Amino acid sequence: MIRKRLQVYSLNYCMKLFFKTLIIGQFMMFASSCNNSTDKTQTAEANDSSKYAQGTFGYDLNFLQQHDSVIVLKSGDNAQVIVSPKYQAKVFTSTVDGENGFSFGWVNYKAFSGPEDAHMNAYGGENRLWLGPEGGRFSLFFNPGDSMVFDHWKTPAAFDTEVWKVTAQTDNSVTMQKDMQLTNYHNTPLQLSVTRAVAILNNDEIQSGTGITLETGVKAVAYETINTLTNTGKDAWTEATGMPCIWILDMMKNTPSTVIVVPYKNAKGVKFEDVATTNYFGEIPADRLKHDDDKLFFKADGKSRGKLGIKPKYAKPAIGSYDPENKVLTIAMFEPDASAKYLNQEWNTIKPPFSGDAVNAYNDGPLADGSQMGPFYEIESVSPAAFLQPDQSLVHKQSVYHFTGDEKALDAISQKVLGVSLNEIQTAFK
Repeated sequence: MIRKRLQVYSLNYCMKLFFKTLIIGQFMMFASSCNNSTDKTQTAEANDSSKYAQGTFGYDLNFLQQHDSVIVLKSGDNAQVIVSPKYQAKVFTSTVDGENGFSFGWVNYKAFSGPEDAHMNAYGGENRLWLGPEGGRFSLFFNPGDSMVFDHWKTPAAFDTEVWKVTAQTDNSVTMQKDMQLTNYHNTPLQLSVTRAVAILNNDEIQSGTGITLETGVKAVAYETINTLTNTGKDAWTEATGMPCIWILDMMKNTPSTVIVVPYKNAKGVKFEDVATTNYFGEIPADRLKHDDDKLFFKADGKSRGKLGIKPKYAKPAIGSYDPENKVLTIAMFEPDASAKYLNQEWNTIKPPFSGDAVNAYNDGPLADGSQMGPFYEIESVSPAAFLQPDQSLVHKQSVYHFTGDEKALDAISQKVLGVSLNEIQTAFK
């Protein structure tokens, strides 16, 4: 849980200056840097990601330290989480086994070099905050009047590339804040502030948050994010003006056998299309999506681009995935509201604006031209539409849990939280 005993401080950012001098046919590089109290000056040796195998937490930590004064939150000796105020206030990755352990988040290394992307700067990260809606009549990603096609799609810089301010920090938590001015597709100016608090959880908090008992053969790392959106303008956000929502997206590494699990409320006798949206980017092929009355399975192999969502009426407070190759069970938990209005995020203005989903899943895959951002997969949660008067706030919480180790113990966790066994997950597409 987010600690109350936060120590407030000011975070000063400095730009790194590099000077190269030619001496006896060799280049020597001198660097000076000014970082926050968590990360002091990094030497070239300390930033050498090759000290660790790619895929490890140490590799990602050292890589990211070359681009950012990241903050590392710790619980015990080995559970660690990397948070970045510079890059979208995101959680980049986490581990249960220290610097030599498996790194759970997907990091897009190539995005850190070259010019900024015109549409989205996909640095990766296993938990980031965006504001929605992406599409629809109140979209934040398309200029008023533009057709909703990829060429016109642009992630607002305020939550794509701009730096957040750290307002408080302890060894196991950090709070960041960002003021934003946005204009939606309805041409409504939106003045707002977002505060994002991230805290790593200890084992007692993990057990309390999930209702499980951690067995001896299981290792875990988890963190909670509390995301607060405030209307700082002079006008109310209404159905006529449109409004934003909070959107949390978790980008994870895929394997050929990774499967996403989305439990939902009993939908016996209900048409599946009234429960789930499965055609965000074209209809998901039948061999990639299986479902029954209370859950669905979605291939997360990074080989076919597709996205789905669950209506708030049927959404449950959890979504998960299982990677049998690395024996990693991942669960995200949040607080859907069946009675609230959720914004439509599809790339059209035809559907009613408050017909959106409360939980989403995405599998990356090649675009029509053969290019691909990942591969990776995403599990996502969305807040209700923010009908806010001036100075009012909306809060959206999401916690992420990674469990690895003994499969019998992992199976018990999966059945408890997701309502499905590991055997059902692994045989869903066989």
